[in-house]
Amino acid sequence: MQASTTLKWITGGMEAFLAIPFLGGLTVMGFGYSPLTLMLILHIITLVFSVKEGKKFHGSIWGIVASCLGWVIFLGWFLHTITAIVLIIDAFASGRREKRMRV
Repeated sequence: MQASTTLKWITGGMEAFLAIPFLGGLTVMGFGYSPLTLMLILHIITLVFSVKEGKKFHGSIWGIVASCLGWVIFLGWFLHTITAIVLIIDAFASGRREKRMRV
């Protein structure tokens, strides 16, 4: 499995956690908004690997936007949800393509 696919699974799962109503918000606020900074860094790393490997990178762009605007209550929830969906679908599709190429 390529690094970009693994990173998409990781960031997609973390975004899905942040998209859980109240729990994600409490986590972000409880840690002084540092989870948003961590996610921004992870999305940038995922973006770099995706571009380097020639993979789709729109999920990482959504993640960067979600990390920058995640502090806005309902907008943050919406962006984290969309980002999680896009990243998980992309990771699943990338993994399937990688399997087909190995066979």
